[in-house]
Amino acid sequence: MLNALWIGFFLVAFLIALGKLLFLGDAAVMAALVKALFDSSKTAFEIALGLTGVMALWLGVMKIGERAGMLDVLTRGLAPLFRRLFPDVPPNHPALGAMTMNMGANMLGLDNAATPLGIKAMQELQKLNPSSDTASDAQILFLVINTASVTLLPVTIFTFRAQLGAADPTDVFVPLLITTYIGTLVGLFVTGFFQKLHLWNRVTFAYLGGATALIGGLVAYFGSLPAAEMTRQSSILSNVVLFGLIAVFLLMAVKNRVNAYEAFVEGAKDGFHTAVTIIPYLVAMLVAIAVFRASGALDLIMGAVRGAVSGLGFDARWVDALPTALMKPFSGSGARAMMIDTMQTHGADSFAGRLASIVQGSTETTFYVLAVYFGAVGVRRVRHAVACGLIADLAGILAAVGMAYVFFGSVA
Repeated sequence: MLNALWIGFFLVAFLIALGKLLFLGDAAVMAALVKALFDSSKTAFEIALGLTGVMALWLGVMKIGERAGMLDVLTRGLAPLFRRLFPDVPPNHPALGAMTMNMGANMLGLDNAATPLGIKAMQELQKLNPSSDTASDAQILFLVINTASVTLLPVTIFTFRAQLGAADPTDVFVPLLITTYIGTLVGLFVTGFFQKLHLWNRVTFAYLGGATALIGGLVAYFGSLPAAEMTRQSSILSNVVLFGLIAVFLLMAVKNRVNAYEAFVEGAKDGFHTAVTIIPYLVAMLVAIAVFRASGALDLIMGAVRGAVSGLGFDARWVDALPTALMKPFSGSGARAMMIDTMQTHGADSFAGRLASIVQGSTETTFYVLAVYFGAVGVRRVRHAVACGLIADLAGILAAVGMAYVFFGSVA
């Protein structure tokens, strides 16, 4: 899918530019395409280079939390809930441990740890699957929760926002947290409806009710504030929570006699490697998007959508973040490039730049996760997994738009 999209960006850009040259006499359009090739490839490298320090910082912090046992704390905290959500999985089965560890890793933004743990969980669930080529209920629910999982530390998004000049890179944290929770909750209830799960037991209600009350309280409180005060207080809360988590990691490291400095250095090395690794992907996608935009193709599409939305009497500012939303279910790197392009074009602190950041963190790459997790165990018939995953994605995207207007509606 990504290959077809990538090739399509170039071919559509060339055809539209050729049409402008031949029929409209636009002699500059081809030069604009070539200039976009060189400028965007240079920009992609500069962005990746600038990411190195910030990525090293945050992955170093994550490594401290991992070594200090934060993952184990989250695992123990989620275990009672998971026993109710997956009634077909026997108590103390290895699948429960792998699933809770995977969710804990996702919450902490530990993508490198989350993926192998997710595959391990899917393999354990496959041992309980009565039909080896058909996804079981437990496998589908695990996948849907995984694709819409709440992330406590969306490090990559903060990093890109910092690199692209955001005054406060973490000011999207609170709306992003609310958005991911809504997407996860919708995915859980939709899948529960398909599978006729009994979600209204005391344990599940305590977990979901408590989390919903907290998220609802945040929305109600911030919604009652004037726009400027809401932005100020949400920024303060985001920074307190994020730095507070770092302090918790360090205190846990002291308590558990973990060498925090060595853990940080090890994680920082991974951060450096990650920053270098993404250069080819950034160049590939940013160049393709740049020529697509330079040809006028992206403006034509967005203009048509914006005109339709405005014609119905609605605010159309959210349309500028639509490319990120449409790309997200198919390609994480593609959606990331769309987010970067939106922030470069409109500004990291613009409404569109902030919304694209929230959308990028609102869901996981559904089709990629589905292919990797089910492919690892040879499942070919996925039943209602795709429908439930995409409904959760849609809920996350709609929630992202809503939260962007609540928190940043006064921003141009």
